[in-house]
Amino acid sequence: MVVAIADPSAKSRQWALKTCGERFEPTAYEHYQDLLSRPDLDAVVIASPNYTHIDVMRDVFATDLHVLLEKPICTTLPDALEVCRRAEQHRGLVWIALEYRYMAPTAAMIRHLGEIGKIRMCAIQEHRFPFLRKVDNWNRFNRNTGGTLVEKCCHFFDLMNLVIQAEPIRVMASGGQSVNHLDEEYAGEVPDILDNAYVIVEYASGARAMLDLCMFAEGGRFEQQISITGDEGKLETGIPGDKLYISRRADNNYSVIDVPADPRVREEGMHHGASYLEHLDFATAIASGSSAGVTARDGLNAMLLGVAGHTSIETGLPVEPAALLKAAK
Repeated sequence: MVVAIADPSAKSRQWALKTCGERFEPTAYEHYQDLLSRPDLDAVVIASPNYTHIDVMRDVFATDLHVLLEKPICTTLPDALEVCRRAEQHRGLVWIALEYRYMAPTAAMIRHLGEIGKIRMCAIQEHRFPFLRKVDNWNRFNRNTGGTLVEKCCHFFDLMNLVIQAEPIRVMASGGQSVNHLDEEYAGEVPDILDNAYVIVEYASGARAMLDLCMFAEGGRFEQQISITGDEGKLETGIPGDKLYISRRADNNYSVIDVPADPRVREEGMHHGASYLEHLDFATAIASGSSAGVTARDGLNAMLLGVAGHTSIETGLPVEPAALLKAAK
């Protein structure tokens, strides 16, 4: 049951109350601290701007509440490390919302990983529309978001880490702001967010992963295309989509598996129902006393690759994620 919402924007509070409709009648607060002081809460969902995550989490850590924290975990590595350290001591569950794991096609890929042998390569392409407008246009500047590779692409870096299951040792990236937001200005500033990039990640296992990002590519058949290649075969899928393709080297052929939508999802929304399914797992973990399905450490590791990608773009050099972490401690 939703018992309370908090948002400094009156418009956002009104939207939330309208969305709850007759099913829930939450109390609306302007300040989240007032919400946290309620004695009848079990869990909170933090979906505030990225740069606020660390301050909100510091206040949550003063409670015993369970928390679902929207990606990215934070905008800087020192802040993300603090959340990880304090999450280990927190009595409540700390779950990072990286819902791409829950999209039907990617969830199917994860289930079938064992059929393609040892994973050697993972390629993810996202060709999509530009960043949407957010309240007060906070997402137009790197200082607020952590940068495009942190804000948007932590989802994909999380998938890479989940699939490959090895330590990332080197990141090489090239990217820029070529088309989007160049004609916008806020308080005299032009947005500085990247709208395209290539990122290569090398892992200690010898596996490699690649991200191809373009945010001025509306109207394509797929918003994302993902392929995972092992030494015995390959998995391929597209989002939005309802098919998983499995090829096997021994057969020199492929088969097609239908991937139906989860019947529990009534409204898919922009993330194809994945957000709802992750919330269900979050609630189930609380009720059963089990651990988080997506931990603070998972959130840090996904964000770390985004920070490494931005650092590589800025310096023109390969970056070792371990060195970034060491410098941030």
